[in-house]
Amino acid sequence: MNDAEPSTAVSAALPGAAARRRRRPWPWLLAAVGLAVLPVVPGLDSDFVRSLASQMGIAAIFALSFNMLLGQTGLLSFGHAVYFGLGGYVAIHGMRWINAGLPVPVALVPLFGAAGGLFFGLLIGSVTTKRAGTVFAMITLGLGELVVAASLMLTRFFGGEEGITANRTRAPQLLGLKFASQLEVYYLIAFWAFLSVVLMYAFTRTPLGRMCNAVRDNPERTEFVGYNPQRVRFLAFAVSAMFAGVAGGLHAVNYEIVAAEALGAARSGTVLLMAFIGGIGNFLGPILGAMLITWLQVSLSDFTTAWQLYFGILFIVVVLFAPGGLAALIALHVPLARARVVHKVIPGYLAALAPALIMALGGSLLLEINYRLATKPELGTRMTLFWVAMDVSRPWPWIAGVALLVGGLYAFRRSWALVEAGWQAASERIAGGGAP
Repeated sequence: MNDAEPSTAVSAALPGAAARRRRRPWPWLLAAVGLAVLPVVPGLDSDFVRSLASQMGIAAIFALSFNMLLGQTGLLSFGHAVYFGLGGYVAIHGMRWINAGLPVPVALVPLFGAAGGLFFGLLIGSVTTKRAGTVFAMITLGLGELVVAASLMLTRFFGGEEGITANRTRAPQLLGLKFASQLEVYYLIAFWAFLSVVLMYAFTRTPLGRMCNAVRDNPERTEFVGYNPQRVRFLAFAVSAMFAGVAGGLHAVNYEIVAAEALGAARSGTVLLMAFIGGIGNFLGPILGAMLITWLQVSLSDFTTAWQLYFGILFIVVVLFAPGGLAALIALHVPLARARVVHKVIPGYLAALAPALIMALGGSLLLEINYRLATKPELGTRMTLFWVAMDVSRPWPWIAGVALLVGGLYAFRRSWALVEAGWQAASERIAGGGAP
């Protein structure tokens, strides 16, 4: 009995300590300060960076709302863009009402999107959440295609292929802000993004949020203890749609137009990539995935027309070799940082980095050559890739691509032993009490 008392005391103290760490406000304060100073940092104070950061903020809200379904409740949706787009359409019509004289500042337009997302989430969720698993996924896919088709027929609300436009500067001013500059729009998006992230995190700590995890893990046991799994799924679906509508409302403010592409399968697939690549098992994962995918969309599209193929390859690599996503990879190194033994694994990483880049260069060379010949044969066989002019009708570019790919793969596999040795040394140091 006495032997059990110390362990009982420790087990009771540890959750309390963990709870106190979770209640510390400094991570949120650091995030708020970072968002406030980001657009005025030298080198990051251009309209391009502010526009990119604005897109990242919108994508982060959208990805977290999707993760509320998939990561928290276990509902895989192939049509989550429906609530993003419908919230955006409601918001853009709200902006048109404001342009016509409605005395509402533009800063509150995301609330129109939230109301639209919540309304359609309640309406559609009452049907879709009756089932879970594959059936739910197929229903969301069908409803997504149904809404996209309807958007081309109900032109009075959706505006057809041209979409609906509005002017964010023709509205009552709030604190003297006209939102004519990208800087003012950035701060508006940053405010709503920060507020949405805080609210979604708070939702995970509520009893309903906990029950969402229970429904995800074992719906039968949830029903046994007195909760209705369908009702939990329905409420989570509605809340998720509401925050997707907030993202859609910010999209309407940022671009001043909402078109049918905001509802389509491509956007639903993109948010799926964001969540999986970032990591659905971690609250910060979808935010990381949203930032990475948004940056790649903007940067890769300027260099190659095959950027969507690279997204697919990245998704496959993450699913196969890092199923927990970027957040899991970062969390894997947290114990090393706490024990101050990260330096043990860095040499192995550096040794593997060079062959990995060579392998990626060879793969990109072969991919770009094939994509160019398959999609643009009228441009001929001469092309410039990586600032090198080449004629792809000759064998040398193909030989170079294969050599780089195969040689980089071989060297990468050989270098992995150094990575394993570094992890072994770090694990032994941690087992021995960590660094002094």
